[in-house]
Amino acid sequence: MEVLLYTILTLCALGVLSAVILYFVAQKFKVEEDPRIDEVEKMLPGANCGGCGFAGCRGMADALVKQDDISALFCPVGGGDCMKAVAAYLGKSAPEKEPQVATVRCSGTCDKRPRTNEYNGAKSCAVASSLYIGQTGCAFGCFGFGDCVVSCAFDAIRMNPATGLPEVDPDKCTACGACVKACPKMIIELRKKWPKNRAVYVSCVSKDKGAVVMKACKAGCIGCGKCQKVCAFGAITIENNLAYIDPQKCKLCRKCVNECPTGAIVLAGMDPLPKAPKAPAAPKAAPAAAKEAPAAAQAARTPKSADAAPADAKGTAPVPEAAPKAAPAAAESAPSVAPKAPVSEAVPAVEKEVAPASPAVQEAAATGNAAEAPKTGGAAPEAE
Repeated sequence: MEVLLYTILTLCALGVLSAVILYFVAQKFKVEEDPRIDEVEKMLPGANCGGCGFAGCRGMADALVKQDDISALFCPVGGGDCMKAVAAYLGKSAPEKEPQVATVRCSGTCDKRPRTNEYNGAKSCAVASSLYIGQTGCAFGCFGFGDCVVSCAFDAIRMNPATGLPEVDPDKCTACGACVKACPKMIIELRKKWPKNRAVYVSCVSKDKGAVVMKACKAGCIGCGKCQKVCAFGAITIENNLAYIDPQKCKLCRKCVNECPTGAIVLAGMDPLPKAPKAPAAPKAAPAAAKEAPAAAQAARTPKSADAAPADAKGTAPVPEAAPKAAPAAAESAPSVAPKAPVSEAVPAVEKEVAPASPAVQEAAATGNAAEAPKTGGAAPEAE
C-alpha cells in the first residue's frame, strides 16, 4: 500500500513540476498576437476564395492589421462596403475600387465555330490544352469542358449546352478571379461592372489574321479597324490583329457595335443603335438624263427638216427630210408659179404644231429657220 502511495505522490510531483516549467517556457517564448486580427477576420466574408491574394480570410485580416498602407489590399467578395468597415475599425483609409465582373471573351458557338475533330481524353480544359489546340480550327477559343465552372465557389458560372460556352451570372459573380486562373486559354477577364449589367466588349482573343479567323470562326475579330475609326473616346486599340475595348475609357456609345462586320463586339444590357438609312443612289439618275439628251437633240432637228419643206398657202402636208434637196430644182423649173409664202412666215406655224415641248427646242428651231431663209431667198431670183 505504501508503495502505491509513494508512486502516486511521485507522479503528481513530476506533473506539477512539468506544468510549472512549461508555464515559464510559454511565457518566455510566447508570441503576442494583435486581438484586432480576430475582429477583422469576423468582418470579412469568410469565403476563403483566395481572390485577395492570400490563402484565406485569416491571412487577409493579418495583413490588414499589420500593414500601415492597405490601398493595395482589397477583398473582391466583400467589396467596397466591407473594406470601408474594416478601414473604419482600424483607423486607416479604405481603398476605393469599382466593382468588377468576370467576362467570357469568346463567341465561338457550335454554329459559328464548327468542330474539326473529336476529343476522347479527360474532360478537363487543363489536360486538353497540354495536348493540342482544341476540337476546332481556332487555337484561342474555349475548350468547353468547364474548368471555370468547377473553380467557382459561388455558382456564378454555368455551361450552356446549346452554345458550348460558359455563361457568367453578373449578380452572383464576386470577381474573385478563380475562373480567370482556371482558364488555360485566358478568355475570361475581370472587367468593369456597369450599372444594370451593361457591357460592350470584344468577344474574341484570337490573334490570327483575318482570313484564318474567318475560316475557323464566323464570329471572330479580323482586326479590320472599323470600330477604332468610329470611336470618339480612344477606347479601342488594335494590336496583333485583335481589337480591344478599354472599359475605363469606354462610354457605351455603341457606335462600334454597328460597325463590326463579324459581330465580334458584344452588346449586353442595351439595345443597339438604329442603323442610319442608306442615301438614295445618285448614279441611277445619270443614265436617265443621258437618254433625255439625244431625245432633245432629235426634237431640235425635227423643226429644221420641216422648215426646209415650206407649206404652201393651202396648208399642204409637210414633206419628208429628202424634200429639201428637191425644193431648189422645183423652184428653177417652175418660175411662173405664184410666189409662195415666205419661209419666215411659215416657220412660226410649224413651231407651234411640231415643237411646243420646251424653250430649248423652240430656240433650236428658230436657229434652223434663220439658216434656211437665205438659201430659199437666193434661189428665187435665179429662177426668174
